Amino acid sequence: MTKRVAITGSSGLIGGALRRHLVARGDDVVRLVRRRPVAADEVDWDPARGRIGSSALAGVDTVVNLAGAGVGDRRWDEDYKRVILSSRLEATTTIALAVAAEHDRSGRAVRLINASAVGYYGDRGDEVLTEHSGAGRDFLASVVVQWEEATRAAQSRAPVAMIRTGLVMARDGGAFERLLLLARLGLGGPLGSGREWWPWITLADTVRAVTHLIDHADLSGPFNLAAPGEARQREIAQAFGRALRRPALVPAPRVALRAVVGEFADSILASQRVHPKRLVETGFEFEHPDLDSAVSWTLRR
Repeated sequence: MTKRVAITGSSGLIGGALRRHLVARGDDVVRLVRRRPVAADEVDWDPARGRIGSSALAGVDTVVNLAGAGVGDRRWDEDYKRVILSSRLEATTTIALAVAAEHDRSGRAVRLINASAVGYYGDRGDEVLTEHSGAGRDFLASVVVQWEEATRAAQSRAPVAMIRTGLVMARDGGAFERLLLLARLGLGGPLGSGREWWPWITLADTVRAVTHLIDHADLSGPFNLAAPGEARQREIAQAFGRALRRPALVPAPRVALRAVVGEFADSILASQRVHPKRLVETGFEFEHPDLDSAVSWTLRR
């Protein structure tokens, strides 16, 4: 059945790919934009003021909220850390309240799928992490805990799913585009010790997983969006180095990363052995479950 889906962050890497996928399969997509609407499928909203257009959720089955300042867009200082947190809380609170208001007004349950991140778990070494694992204690973990909590207004009205996304592999866009550029230059060696577990997922499987949650409207709670093919950071670097026929040997020490990106280096070097337990249990099958197939798809794309 054709669905009507509203998306925030539709100009971003995941949002743009999700919109194209849903439109291609025949769904009706509404884009929530922070500027004056210029297209028929756009509705304006202003999360900083908690305002959203009155027609934003009219007839909408699911809202996919992907809004939030990029954690790797700028060097972390106290001001930008406040932006990282506030942009997520403002957007999610505005959407959650709108979902609740639409239910109270019309009696319709509007599903919410809200962005989240594997940063929830913090740096956990070799511990296998599922959706039942507890939260970490660093800054990013604190952000994610509050981010997910901001969906509470919607949770009593309809099922809410939180997508704890790992490193999204894509040739163009997102953090991985910069890592891939370094690999092409022969500078894609280990970061830190290289032994850290990096939870990764291709953009194609990210879109497919979100679509799976859209189509299974009864699913709620957190879902890890990370491929089952676990890999350490140096293994990822070496896999791309082999595919590109470039060396992947020169390490980037923690002190150098901290000099460039500040406190964000600690999150880059966090070890998170994340398993997509709940997603697999719902019957989702990965198109790229292992590193070799993911590398091949990313470079081919």
